[in-house]
Amino acid sequence: MPLWLTFVIIGTLGGLAAGFFGIGGGLVIVPALIYWADFSQHMATGTSIAVLLPPIGLAAAIEYYRHGNVNVRAAVILAVTMLIGSWVGAYFANQIPGPYLRLMFGVFVSGVGIYLIYGACERLGWL
Repeated sequence: MPLWLTFVIIGTLGGLAAGFFGIGGGLVIVPALIYWADFSQHMATGTSIAVLLPPIGLAAAIEYYRHGNVNVRAAVILAVTMLIGSWVGAYFANQIPGPYLRLMFGVFVSGVGIYLIYGACERLGWL
């Protein structure tokens, strides 16, 4: 498969995940770039961050705002603090070797998954 088509598929899946769940970069785009496009962990993370700003920041936010589902005050505060946090995170991530960063990412994603599954089962009355 041509690499451009791989990117089209990854972008489409990332966009769908962003629109449905508010996710896309870390949980869809980064692993897909690593395993389907043979990117390093650092290259996948940096590319994902570069990709997310225009389409997610504009298209999805406008649509959610149009439906009254954006708290502008919270968004501004979160944006400013994310700007600072993402710079600090990127600085330190670039100091960590790729395999360790991938391990940390896997532990983080697994922890979030367990937390979400437990909470859903609890709300469904299964626990």
